[in-house]
Amino acid sequence: MAVVALTKANFKDTIEKNDFVIVDFWAPWCDPCVAFTPTFEAAAAANPDIVFGMVNTEADPEIGEYFQVNQIPGFLVIREQAGIHAQVGEIGAPAFAEIIKWAREFDMKGVRSYYADQAAK
Repeated sequence: MAVVALTKANFKDTIEKNDFVIVDFWAPWCDPCVAFTPTFEAAAAANPDIVFGMVNTEADPEIGEYFQVNQIPGFLVIREQAGIHAQVGEIGAPAFAEIIKWAREFDMKGVRSYYADQAAK
Protein backbone atom coordinates (compact mmCIF):
# COMPACT_ATOMS: atom_id res chain seq x y z
CA MET A 1 0.00 0.00 0.00
CA ALA A 2 1.20 3.49 -0.79
CA VAL A 3 1.89 6.00 1.94
CA VAL A 4 -1.03 8.39 2.49
CA ALA A 5 -0.54 12.13 2.93
CA LEU A 6 -2.49 12.93 6.09
CA THR A 7 -3.99 16.39 6.41
CA LYS A 8 -6.65 18.13 8.47
CA ALA A 9 -9.12 17.05 5.81
CA ASN A 10 -8.51 13.29 6.07
CA PHE A 11 -6.71 12.57 9.35
CA LYS A 12 -9.71 11.85 11.59
CA ASP A 13 -11.47 9.79 8.92
CA THR A 14 -8.32 7.73 8.32
CA ILE A 15 -7.92 6.95 12.03
CA GLU A 16 -11.60 6.10 12.50
CA LYS A 17 -11.90 3.84 9.44
CA ASN A 18 -8.68 1.85 9.86
CA ASP A 19 -7.75 -0.39 12.79
CA PHE A 20 -3.98 -0.02 12.38
CA VAL A 21 -2.31 3.24 11.35
CA ILE A 22 1.28 4.42 11.67
CA VAL A 23 1.71 8.18 11.40
CA ASP A 24 5.05 9.76 10.52
CA PHE A 25 5.41 13.38 11.62
CA TRP A 26 7.92 15.17 9.41
CA ALA A 27 8.84 18.47 7.76
CA PRO A 28 10.61 19.16 4.47
CA TRP A 29 13.45 21.06 6.21
CA CYS A 30 14.17 18.13 8.58
CA ASP A 31 17.01 16.10 7.03
CA PRO A 32 16.54 13.06 9.36
CA CYS A 33 12.82 13.10 8.52
CA VAL A 34 13.51 13.10 4.80
CA ALA A 35 16.12 10.36 5.28
CA PHE A 36 13.52 8.19 7.07
CA THR A 37 10.97 8.45 4.25
CA PRO A 38 12.38 5.53 2.18
CA THR A 39 12.34 3.33 5.32
CA PHE A 40 8.74 4.34 6.00
CA GLU A 41 7.75 3.69 2.38
CA ALA A 42 9.47 0.27 2.39
CA ALA A 43 7.63 -0.67 5.60
CA ALA A 44 4.35 0.39 3.98
CA ALA A 45 5.06 -1.84 0.99
CA ALA A 46 5.96 -4.77 3.27
CA ASN A 47 2.86 -4.33 5.47
CA PRO A 48 -0.10 -3.70 3.13
CA ASP A 49 -2.62 -4.37 5.91
CA ILE A 50 -1.43 -1.29 7.84
CA VAL A 51 -2.17 2.29 6.79
CA PHE A 52 1.03 4.35 6.75
CA GLY A 53 0.44 8.08 6.72
CA MET A 54 2.68 11.12 6.78
CA VAL A 55 1.82 14.45 8.40
CA ASN A 56 3.79 17.44 7.17
CA THR A 57 4.00 19.44 10.39
CA GLU A 58 4.66 22.63 8.40
CA ALA A 59 1.54 22.28 6.27
CA ASP A 60 -0.73 20.94 9.05
CA PRO A 61 0.72 22.06 12.38
CA GLU A 62 -2.60 21.53 14.18
CA ILE A 63 -2.27 17.75 13.93
CA GLY A 64 1.19 17.81 15.49
CA GLU A 65 0.00 20.22 18.17
CA TYR A 66 -2.95 17.97 19.03
CA PHE A 67 -0.59 15.03 19.59
CA GLN A 68 1.93 17.28 21.36
CA VAL A 69 4.61 16.60 18.78
CA ASN A 70 7.36 18.93 19.92
CA GLN A 71 10.21 17.22 18.11
CA ILE A 72 10.64 15.54 14.76
CA PRO A 73 11.30 13.06 13.30
CA GLY A 74 8.73 11.03 15.11
CA PHE A 75 5.94 8.60 14.55
CA LEU A 76 2.85 7.36 16.34
CA VAL A 77 1.43 3.83 16.20
CA ILE A 78 -2.37 3.80 16.44
CA ARG A 79 -4.47 0.67 16.83
CA GLU A 80 -8.24 0.83 17.10
CA GLN A 81 -8.05 4.61 17.49
CA ALA A 82 -5.65 4.39 20.46
CA GLY A 83 -2.07 5.57 20.38
CA ILE A 84 -0.05 2.60 21.65
CA HIS A 85 3.50 3.77 20.89
CA ALA A 86 5.19 7.09 20.18
CA GLN A 87 8.75 7.31 18.92
CA VAL A 88 10.85 10.45 18.67
CA GLY A 89 14.21 10.67 16.98
CA GLU A 90 15.98 8.85 14.23
CA ILE A 91 15.38 5.12 13.84
CA GLY A 92 16.67 2.53 11.40
CA ALA A 93 14.75 -0.02 9.37
CA PRO A 94 15.49 -3.02 11.68
CA ALA A 95 14.26 -1.17 14.78
CA PHE A 96 11.21 0.13 12.91
CA ALA A 97 10.38 -3.43 11.81
CA GLU A 98 10.62 -4.60 15.44
CA ILE A 99 8.23 -1.85 16.57
CA ILE A 100 5.75 -2.88 13.87
CA LYS A 101 6.05 -6.51 14.98
CA TRP A 102 5.52 -5.48 18.63
CA ALA A 103 2.49 -3.37 17.66
CA ARG A 104 0.93 -6.28 15.76
CA GLU A 105 1.27 -8.46 18.86
CA PHE A 106 0.14 -5.79 21.34
CA ASP A 107 -2.73 -7.06 23.49
CA MET A 108 -5.61 -4.64 22.93
CA LYS A 109 -7.84 -6.09 25.70
CA GLY A 110 -6.97 -3.30 28.13
CA VAL A 111 -7.72 -0.63 25.53
CA ARG A 112 -11.03 -2.25 24.63
CA SER A 113 -11.94 -2.53 28.30
CA TYR A 114 -11.16 1.15 28.80
CA TYR A 115 -13.35 2.10 25.81
CA ALA A 116 -16.19 -0.09 27.15
CA ASP A 117 -15.92 1.53 30.60
CA GLN A 118 -16.00 5.01 29.06
CA ALA A 119 -19.02 4.14 26.93
CA ALA A 120 -20.87 2.84 29.99
CA LYS A 121 -20.49 6.15 31.85
